Amino acid sequence: MDRRERRDRTVDRLSAGSGNGGRVGVTYKYFGAPDGATAARVPISMRPEELGGDELGMGGMFTKIKPETMAAMVLTGIEGVPLHRVPPLELVVLHPDYAVVKLPMTVVDPLRGIGEEAVGAAAFIWSTVPDRGGPRDAFNVYQLLHEWQDFSHRLHEAGHQPYCLVWP
Repeated sequence: MDRRERRDRTVDRLSAGSGNGGRVGVTYKYFGAPDGATAARVPISMRPEELGGDELGMGGMFTKIKPETMAAMVLTGIEGVPLHRVPPLELVVLHPDYAVVKLPMTVVDPLRGIGEEAVGAAAFIWSTVPDRGGPRDAFNVYQLLHEWQDFSHRLHEAGHQPYCLVWP
C-alpha cells in the first residue's frame, strides 16, 4: 500500500460514521510538546483514556471538539478573525490508526492575557456565529474556553506548543 492509499484509508477511518458530521467515536486529545518530533512519538498502544500527556511533560485535555473548531472558537471569539481566515492546522503524523496535528500558537496565546469578561464575551460571540461547528450554548462555550485558558497557561509555563491526537 503506497503513502496515498494509506492516507486515504486513514482519512476514511477518521471520518467514518454517520449522522454526526462523520465524527462518530472520534476523540481529540490535546497535549503540549516542545516540538513536532516529540509530539509524533505519542504512544499509540495506549487507549485515549490512559494517555495522560504527562509522558510529554504536559497534562493533556480530552474533548469531542475538533481542533479546527477550537482554533476558530478562540480566533473568532477573542481575536475577531472571520471563520474563513482561521489558519490551517499543520499535520505532524498521519497513521492508519491516528493523526497528530499542530495547532498555531495563536490559538492558545490570546487566552493567557484575558479576563473573565473577555471569556464571557468570546463565548457569546461564538454562540452567535452562523454556519459553524462545535457547541452552540454560550455557557458550554464559556466552560470550554476556561478549560482551554488553563491549558494555555500550562503550555506557556512548560514552553510547549499545542498539539492534538485524533483517535478514532
